[in-house]
Amino acid sequence: MKHIAAAAGIAALSLICMPLMPSTGIPALLGEAHAAGYPDRQITMIVPFAAGGPTDTVARLVAESMSKTLGQQIVVENVGGAGGTLGAGRVAKAEADGYTVLMHHIGMATSATLYRKLSYDTLKDFDYVGLVTDVPMTIVSRKDMEAKDLKGLIDYAKANKDKVTVANAGIGAASHLCGMLFMSAIQTPLVTVPYKGTGPAMTDLLGGQVDIMCDQTTNTTKQIQGGTIKAYAVTSAARLDVLKDLPTVTEAGYPAMSVGIWHGVYAPKGTPAEALDKLTGALQVALKDKNVAARFAELGTKPSPDADATPAALKAKLEGEIARWKPVIEGAGQYAD
Repeated sequence: MKHIAAAAGIAALSLICMPLMPSTGIPALLGEAHAAGYPDRQITMIVPFAAGGPTDTVARLVAESMSKTLGQQIVVENVGGAGGTLGAGRVAKAEADGYTVLMHHIGMATSATLYRKLSYDTLKDFDYVGLVTDVPMTIVSRKDMEAKDLKGLIDYAKANKDKVTVANAGIGAASHLCGMLFMSAIQTPLVTVPYKGTGPAMTDLLGGQVDIMCDQTTNTTKQIQGGTIKAYAVTSAARLDVLKDLPTVTEAGYPAMSVGIWHGVYAPKGTPAEALDKLTGALQVALKDKNVAARFAELGTKPSPDADATPAALKAKLEGEIARWKPVIEGAGQYAD
């Protein structure tokens, strides 16, 4: 019995002396052992926007494919509100065990300036999994807009700046950011109309209640192809196969409007390296999935290559985009708080 008690005491002392994993307080060896069996249960992917929106569409396609590789289901949970910061905040405070991840778009970078009082630190409270895709934007209008091309639309907007309305899906949404970039490029403030989500904004554009919208191809392509809205330009560097007749903003003479709504996957800071590695590996497999690539193509975008679907690439992208958007947002003087 004495031998057993002594052994137990040594084991307890060894556990106490183990180094702790950063940010978690979990003994390192136990964390490594737990991660080695990762994943052994369902994973939750938080999307900080409404179901059915562009980011939700991307997330569900990727999550389905990643689930197959990981051998556990990834369930998408929509936690909308406050321009994506509510969902991001939940992930920042979640247990860093690899079972809660975040799919966010460019708003992850712009929120750092849009919101002067965030419940989390954008650069310090997350680990990185990888980039997913870079979705182009389209500048569109109600079907009966008089302008025939982008120059005509800009001339009309400048001449009627006090009554031309620009719809968006709410502060921090991709459509809001693109709308700000549009007004910055033409150096003309217009009447912005925020909605609670992409769906209501598009509904009013279809109904002619608002004039202009700048939104992701994942939300506008079918409407453009169906002729229910008028399209003027795509914000990508090259024309899209799915919208071959739509010129780029550079072709139309406005390169300052070039922008892509990139998406990335994040995890809470302190997530075990083994779990992050498996998530990154599963993401890279998903982005080579023929079904994912085909669906992305239908939506006017492409999966990120392996070189971009990495933690280092996502971290660099986030840091660069925070620096890029800070002067645009401060110049517009539009803050969320």
